[in-house]
Amino acid sequence: MESIEGQFPYPRHQHCKILHLVRHGQALHNVEGDKNPEALLSPNLFDAQLTPLGLKQVAKLRNEVHASGLFNRIELVVTSPLSRAMETASGCFVREGENAVSSSTPKIMAVELCRDRLGVRPCDMRRKMSDCRSRFPWIDFSMMDVEDDNLWNPELRESEEELAKRVIKLLNWVWKRPEKEIVVVSHGLVLQHILINLLANSDFNPTLTPALCKRFDNCELRSVVLDTRKGTVGMALQ
Repeated sequence: MESIEGQFPYPRHQHCKILHLVRHGQALHNVEGDKNPEALLSPNLFDAQLTPLGLKQVAKLRNEVHASGLFNRIELVVTSPLSRAMETASGCFVREGENAVSSSTPKIMAVELCRDRLGVRPCDMRRKMSDCRSRFPWIDFSMMDVEDDNLWNPELRESEEELAKRVIKLLNWVWKRPEKEIVVVSHGLVLQHILINLLANSDFNPTLTPALCKRFDNCELRSVVLDTRKGTVGMALQ
């Protein structure tokens, strides 16, 4: 596998914004869903957390991020507020030895726009905000002001069209951020839609194809280089 540092054949300059897209590590619903898709409807999988293998995947990615020097370049980490994503973001990007009650370096923000597909499946329902703040005191929840999960509907699953529109809002928000190098820790389908949207709305290098939008593995990192003057100018994959 190519190193993270080896992913960047593109020059960094003041007009570049780099997005590092990370899917969460293996979570319990991934294991149970592979055995039986109906298991994803079980309330026992509420806000599914990482498995022991998922934690090992996070530790491996953390080591790679540090060894490559990427950790020291990251200015902002944006994470889904579901436990599996926040566990991944914290495990990879919280500085070792940092006071758990202080703000993280780099800053980690929970953003509802990058959470998994909404509705029906309990594994995709988030915890109360008070629980999230208690478990992850180093994460900034300032963009989330609703205690209960009022976005998750037990009777209605979010359509892919609705998800795609949500991803556009997320990209517009990220685009306007002042940071130049940003991590987005999210879910497979959300990350695929990010890449599909960028491919559909930008002038790309001819070597970049829709095939690059294949599903992410657990704890996989892919990086996108954006030219803030023109749009995306290159994509590099791990």
